[in-house]
Amino acid sequence: MKVEHIAVWVDDIELMKEFYLKYFDVCCNNKYVNPTKNYTSYFLTFNEGGARIELMNRPDIEENDHLRYMLKGLAHICISIGGKDAVNDLTERFRKDGYTIASEPRTSGDGYYESAVLDPEGNYIELLAER
Repeated sequence: MKVEHIAVWVDDIELMKEFYLKYFDVCCNNKYVNPTKNYTSYFLTFNEGGARIELMNRPDIEENDHLRYMLKGLAHICISIGGKDAVNDLTERFRKDGYTIASEPRTSGDGYYESAVLDPEGNYIELLAER
């Protein structure tokens, strides 16, 4: 078994698509549009491993008034990006581009080297060094 994809409701589907295309090794399908439900989505596929993220938008999905990653349910997305240097380099690239660094590069208590950034809509994205 494997996780095939995760799905994320987003407000600005084009901004979020561009974020993942710019910073991660993903490709994107054509936008799916369902006019009856006023629904659109993109599937982003990681070129290594084939896992996917589905970005979804419907105007009637409401924003919550809390930090997205501090609610019960899905807490974060973890993306393995290479070694420690890759984590450090991508963290600095996010910082330079004005994104919020939610967790500086570090070795966690369970031995993983990681950092975290908030995407354009406040979702917590963990950047993980391969072991």
